[in-house]
Amino acid sequence: MTTASEGAELTQVGPGTTMGRLMRHYWLPALMSSELERDGPPLRLMLLGEKLIAFRDSSGRVGVMDHRCPHRCASLFLGRNEEGGLRCLYHGWKYDVAGNCLEMPSVPEHQDFKHKVKARAYRTVERAGLVWVYMGERAEAPPLPGFEILDMPEEEINVSLIQRDCNWLQALEGEIDTSHFGFLHGGHVDPEDVPESDPFYYTITNRAPQYHVSDAPWGTQYAGYRAAGPGRTYWRFANFLFPCWSQAPNGEFESHMHARGWVPLDDGHTMFVFIWWKRARSAQSLPQPAFKDGRPIGGTGRGGLKFLPNTADWLGRWRMAMNEGNDWGLDREAQRSNSIYSGIDGIHLQDQAITESMGPVTDHAFEHLAPSDQMITRTRRRLLVAARTLRDQGKLPPGVEDAGIYRGARSGYFTSADQSPWQQVYESTLATAVHPPAPSARAAE
Repeated sequence: MTTASEGAELTQVGPGTTMGRLMRHYWLPALMSSELERDGPPLRLMLLGEKLIAFRDSSGRVGVMDHRCPHRCASLFLGRNEEGGLRCLYHGWKYDVAGNCLEMPSVPEHQDFKHKVKARAYRTVERAGLVWVYMGERAEAPPLPGFEILDMPEEEINVSLIQRDCNWLQALEGEIDTSHFGFLHGGHVDPEDVPESDPFYYTITNRAPQYHVSDAPWGTQYAGYRAAGPGRTYWRFANFLFPCWSQAPNGEFESHMHARGWVPLDDGHTMFVFIWWKRARSAQSLPQPAFKDGRPIGGTGRGGLKFLPNTADWLGRWRMAMNEGNDWGLDREAQRSNSIYSGIDGIHLQDQAITESMGPVTDHAFEHLAPSDQMITRTRRRLLVAARTLRDQGKLPPGVEDAGIYRGARSGYFTSADQSPWQQVYESTLATAVHPPAPSARAAE
């Protein structure tokens, strides 16, 4: 059982917190590159409980800094983005993307001390259509995580962002809990109505899979497995990757290169950042699981991925139109008739509704965890040990300097007659999978 104090350690991410310190050792994706224009308006940005602003200067460089002007703490969100820097409206002080004060026009020239003033700014780098931010204090920033997907050509990568109204761990744990699939997403499905050739067939034929779970160099890993006929096994491999990433088994293992970030905005809000290979055979490119008559099993999905207009609020970006305020579009008649087990249309929205329904931060002491939750308990333990070891001994957590460990992580489903131990099955299947070219020498600067 996770205690209330452990739950607080795991979910609080502000400056000085145990988990906040750990998160600040990594690069985090913060926004889409397309959200910033050269000399365009600054953007309010919440990240790890800090109120920041982001802007792109005249040269195309991106700045991310504390929204308060170091002079009198007026918000730089109101500032003028012009001629290579951001100018505070209050007294005209101007800052570049590194936070250096460039001009101090309200001070007589002989009393100017701009060389002593610097806004709190964080290092940034752009990759895969995203602006990544390093909020740590090391003189030399670590490398970006070595995800295989980041070594693919950018024209072959898709990126999407969706905000979720709950803490980051709650959102991530919905991803690494595979036993819910046969209920939340497919509880209304009779196996006789699904083609045996569809991998989903095994999920709803056996709704209580067995598991292997272990620590991995990048975090934790599970293998859910079910019988798939004489001498064959249906495998679903998935991963948690430090500090807040997952890889879901919603694609064919051979090509399913992707990374799913659950980036903490504050203690009760998360930005889901999804980076995936366009050519992979996955839920994003394949038709969703369907009945024999062609009807989609998870609902039409038409109501799910609609967004409210973005606003300039701290938490005003990438919000789904279906939310707690309208019960996530819950259709009681669809639920009652069993046309959709949950009554909620679309797999993503079903996941979002469940994790948001727990409240911003669930009371972990109220839980009664089962054997099917062992990936969750192991991941919590792995995080707590790493965060406390960093705090107490200064030992860096996985992936900060050894970013290449992520290249050994892959998720997905497949059927195999290999009766070797599960980790050998994983390694041999990974060896024959599609991989990007050798990682480039690009480094975050």
